[in-house]
Amino acid sequence: MSTHRAHGGTERRARLLAELESASAPLRGSELSTLLGVSRQIVVADVAILRAAGASIIATPQGYLSAPAANRTGLHALIASRHAPAESERELRALVACGVRVVDVVVEHSLYGELRGQLNLASQHDVSEWLVERESRGAHLLSELTEGLHLHTLEAPSEAALEAAKAALRTLGFLVEA
Repeated sequence: MSTHRAHGGTERRARLLAELESASAPLRGSELSTLLGVSRQIVVADVAILRAAGASIIATPQGYLSAPAANRTGLHALIASRHAPAESERELRALVACGVRVVDVVVEHSLYGELRGQLNLASQHDVSEWLVERESRGAHLLSELTEGLHLHTLEAPSEAALEAAKAALRTLGFLVEA
């Protein structure tokens, strides 16, 4: 990240988008506010304006990502899982231990249709941070709406990593198979 301060709204938003597109990891709102010399609230508003203008920016628990940064190279698979809320840590740790990135969680809601939460978890550290955030906010899991049934988009460097992730969930009794 560079240290130049962008002052005008249009210039600042262009800079924010450029920073997100060039980032190799999610950028927290506080990092962006420091970088751009504005408040966190202005960063949130700028992200909303950029999204309304068509920019693909994803908010994850670790910060903001542009869609190109979020769509890393690799294989993708959608897996179905079912477990109690207390088992989410075991599930996520097992998945990242297999070398996959847990991109998101998806549930099918009877009224709202598909509900998706961005996760972007690729390491044990990411899982630990997510668990701390969840606990500190007292947040409920989307899967609590569907009696534990949910989907995860997984990203992996190889077919072997995807198969290992499925095998790990199968061993835990979480994998839902047709």
